[in-house]
Amino acid sequence: MPSFSAATVTPARRLQGRLRVPGDKSISHRYAMLAALAEGRSRLTGFAPGADCQSTLACLRALGVEIEEGPAATVSVLGRGLGRLGSPSSPLDAGNSGTTMRLLAGILAGHRFRSTLVGDRSLSRRPMRRVIEPLVRMGARIDADHDKPPLVIDGAALHGMAYRPDVPSAQVKSAVLLAGLHADGVTSVTEPAATRDHTERALAAFGGRVACDGLTVSVPGGQRLTPQSLAIPGDFSSAAFWLVGAAALPGSRISVDDVGLNPSRTALLDVLRRFGARVDVEIADSGDGGEPRGRITVEAGRAGTIEIRPDEVPGLIDELPAIGALAAHGGEVVVHGASELRVKESDRIAALVGGFRALGIAADEYGDGFSVRGRAQDAGESRRPSGGSADARGDHRMAMAFAIAALGAAAPSTILGADSVAISYPDFFATLDRLVA
Repeated sequence: MPSFSAATVTPARRLQGRLRVPGDKSISHRYAMLAALAEGRSRLTGFAPGADCQSTLACLRALGVEIEEGPAATVSVLGRGLGRLGSPSSPLDAGNSGTTMRLLAGILAGHRFRSTLVGDRSLSRRPMRRVIEPLVRMGARIDADHDKPPLVIDGAALHGMAYRPDVPSAQVKSAVLLAGLHADGVTSVTEPAATRDHTERALAAFGGRVACDGLTVSVPGGQRLTPQSLAIPGDFSSAAFWLVGAAALPGSRISVDDVGLNPSRTALLDVLRRFGARVDVEIADSGDGGEPRGRITVEAGRAGTIEIRPDEVPGLIDELPAIGALAAHGGEVVVHGASELRVKESDRIAALVGGFRALGIAADEYGDGFSVRGRAQDAGESRRPSGGSADARGDHRMAMAFAIAALGAAAPSTILGADSVAISYPDFFATLDRLVA
């Protein structure tokens, strides 16, 4: 996505404070889509405010779903029932949201009309083969030039199947399960490694039947979903940047309240402990929709060396840019097995390394990962990064990672494309100003 705005980040001694982050983006997408497939009105509170989830709401409206947005991030959705979405009169614009495109593709595969999913310039470069292939095997027809958007979907009567993807992906798993709701028989997905399980929990929350057995998730087709009133917890991936900042800057202490604590999302907390930070977690309750929530408090400790192994990557994929920023303040981070980062909103490996180097931080790029090394040693003394100008390349997570890294620089830094944070966390820079001490 084109990004022209810039933000200036001044060096900080520490981060201090207590806050809440916006509603979880992954959960918001899924609740909105399942509410649209339920029979009756659902009420969702704490809905994610960013542009990605607005794209999902806009697409659902174009499919004939009545949606009202109210104060306090409340969204009311009048569901049409399984298989009863309306044929759109124009292309469905997913904007920058890969989640919107992939999950909606699964739903539309089971609707017997033609629809076209489009996205912005960034999304239009992202490969969709891994979601196209299983949906075609289930009976849909999907046309895409070189397996990239736009996706022209001719929905059909689908048949259930047992699917085993080669690469773990929560979005692909979710697309197949959502298609499976519209298929005859049972649809199952067996992953090579566990990924986030928000779709499984959300299906159960909306009264759906879903079975989980190890790495296999199954749903029967043709079931009825019931409307719900659900509160969405704070987004752990948004909180990650504050937790990393607190872990990296000596003397820092940050508490994030009412944040999602789904075990498939919180692997970062162990990474921070390995780095040397003090991490305290208080679980408030099991949460609506089976999504646990509570408070996380992180205090800085002694900076260490962290190596992220390939088997850890699926549980950390959205937090890897933030993890890279850990070492900007000292220590070292090495990541391997993360080639998936190259096909996100940007090539996140190239973007991260390029941005860190522009800020005066030592970083190296590998085919499947990166390394970041902390403050340089000059005559036995620690020397802070120089600061500089880093280009987020239209990627919200790059903008936030560079901002956290820039806090440890010797001089103010400029984050180009800072407006990209609107994708997931519109108030990020205002919150940063409040937490800097």
